[in-house]
Amino acid sequence: MAIEIKAPVFPESVADGTVATWHKKPGEAVARDELIVDIETDKVVLEVLAPADGVISKVLKNEGDTVLSQEVLAIFEEGAAAAAPVAATKVAPASEPSVTADDALSPAVRKMIAEHNLDPAKISATGKGGRLTKEDVDNHLKKPAAPAVVAPAAVPAPAAQAIAMAVGDRVEKRVPMTRLRAKVAERLLEAKQSTAMLTTFNEVNMKPVMELRKQHAEKFEKVHGVRLGFMSFFVKAATEALKRFPAVNASIDGTDIVYHGFYDVGVAVSSDRGLVVPILRNTEQMSLAEVEKTIGDFGKKAKDGKLTIEEMTGGTFTISNGGVFGSLLSTPILNLPQTAILGMHKIQERPMAVNGQVVIQPMMYLALSYDHRMIDGKEAVSFLVAIKELVEDPARLLLEI
Repeated sequence: MAIEIKAPVFPESVADGTVATWHKKPGEAVARDELIVDIETDKVVLEVLAPADGVISKVLKNEGDTVLSQEVLAIFEEGAAAAAPVAATKVAPASEPSVTADDALSPAVRKMIAEHNLDPAKISATGKGGRLTKEDVDNHLKKPAAPAVVAPAAVPAPAAQAIAMAVGDRVEKRVPMTRLRAKVAERLLEAKQSTAMLTTFNEVNMKPVMELRKQHAEKFEKVHGVRLGFMSFFVKAATEALKRFPAVNASIDGTDIVYHGFYDVGVAVSSDRGLVVPILRNTEQMSLAEVEKTIGDFGKKAKDGKLTIEEMTGGTFTISNGGVFGSLLSTPILNLPQTAILGMHKIQERPMAVNGQVVIQPMMYLALSYDHRMIDGKEAVSFLVAIKELVEDPARLLLEI
């Protein structure tokens, strides 16, 4: 029975998608719920699974083609058997040993021979009955290749040699930009052009948090099953500061200001496909352990491309941690339609004046980029100072003071 394989239903915020990768070819056997094709949108990669056992009889949309929601991608034949590959080899004479025929090779050996484009007749077989084994193929590959006999040829002119070397050393590769990276680029450019973005800086002494973490890290991990990191402290500190400065938690919609009565903090995560910002919902109700667990889950999903659109939609404030890559100072770009973003950076030991004495302290620069149309400089600076004070005295997070 023929079944139409359709693109998933895209959310309202996603207009269309691109066929990223076909994992199955026409005529190839497919099991029920096996991955057939990936559809890349400007936010996530959606997977299309096989509806039943069978084969794909016809592909209607090739890799790179743009597809709409519920558009037909391929025709699937339920219950059909896989097409047998057409043999292209000649029938071996009776005098040739049958052990070198394809049917005498195990699947693993056949795969290795195909991958390395080898001739099984030229490989010494040590298996039972003269069969080839994986070890035989491995040993054959480890043998030094015989030097190729090169026929005498005219020596190219020096100019030609220089050109060949220059071309060989200056390799270029052109690939289309992924939809996710293209969308990120579009949104970043929009943020630069459509907002009055300004950045204010401060620095925070990380010693109190580091000592607290060192003191309780082992027990925290034993009780909660997750490591205690620095991000959870900043998420909770930012949430408390957002309560005090509602304008930083607001957004601009046309000529209206939307004040949010909840705190959904986005955490910027780098993935192979580009920057994504999954959202921690209602952070005012989350514990440090819940924050760490959720961020850890987001990191794994981002690496595997499993983040859903719902997990990246919304958000009232964003935190970006460039310090994990070694950044000492940066100016983060707003994540529209939000009006502010906090940038964390590398912890660097620096000489600081403490009570008239020069003391080496682990310091971190903080950066707050904000939309000056919505947030005044006084609010922005006060908000960043509030985060600094909360992180430098973690007990205030518990007491909410």
